[in-house]
Amino acid sequence: MTFLQRRRVLRGFAAAALASALPFATAQDYPSHSMRIIVPFAPGGSTDVLARLMGNALSERLGQPVVVDNRAGAGGNIGAAAVAKAAPDGYTLVMGSIGTHATNGLIYPQMPYDALKDFAPVALIGTVTLVLVVHPSIEARSAAELVALLKKKPGEISYASGGVGASQHLAGELFKFMTKTSMQHVPYKGSAGALSDLLAGRVPVMFADLPLVAAHIASGGLKALAVADPERSPALPNVPTVAESGVPGYFANAWYGLFAPAGTPQPVLAKLQGEITAILKQPAIRKTMIEQGASPSGLVGADLRRFQENEVKRWGEVVRTAGIKME
Repeated sequence: MTFLQRRRVLRGFAAAALASALPFATAQDYPSHSMRIIVPFAPGGSTDVLARLMGNALSERLGQPVVVDNRAGAGGNIGAAAVAKAAPDGYTLVMGSIGTHATNGLIYPQMPYDALKDFAPVALIGTVTLVLVVHPSIEARSAAELVALLKKKPGEISYASGGVGASQHLAGELFKFMTKTSMQHVPYKGSAGALSDLLAGRVPVMFADLPLVAAHIASGGLKALAVADPERSPALPNVPTVAESGVPGYFANAWYGLFAPAGTPQPVLAKLQGEITAILKQPAIRKTMIEQGASPSGLVGADLRRFQENEVKRWGEVVRTAGIKME
């Protein structure tokens, strides 16, 4: 039995003992003090924005402070691992992403947690449109023109991402694979960290979360060539999809969900899921998310787990084919 397996067995016994000791009124009493949402990336990106939006709304509904704690590093693994090891009492959550809770396990040779076994799925908050943007210095006005430029200058142009295994990285690698082109990958500690270099043209290409770059597209600081969704975004109705632009079948997006440590009592999870479902139905919350390029979801519990498992399978082939790995 490996160290991780032993740790999970011991945590399972501890969680069972804790659950049996909790009074029947646990869900009614919860929360009795402040909560934390750990964001495993730097401030300013979509993970952080959605965590703060949910944190404020949860605080209002539950009557307790909800503190957002940014712990960036190792593609999100540091922050996510902190939650995997936290007490399973519902007071520490993580705003997970496709990287931390689906693809990092496919890319990193050693993981400090198991994305499926060490977490209890709470709720999928939403999916976020990725948009292919370039610095104005790039002589391309469409995805097709970018492909032509990349073929003319193989390996000379770089693209940014929020880290190895992040949605922006996967989108870039899928684009390279499907267009048979070459770009140099430049990972950052979160998508917000890439923005300054992107705006300066030092790393001139990125599949960026739409909320991160919408204002810069509007101001002309960046050019939007295409969106990675299967359909055009209501926020950018005049920008075609990558699939429309000569790469049929292309699709990539970002998603963000709340997870608790494995072993968190079901009554506590149910209360959190009920509150988040109600929050995501609020017109003001939905309007804010949609304006920022995020589509509210609301998948909870087992439905989120199935979604998570499907994402692992979906991107596994891309990771293997593209040879994405962290040394």
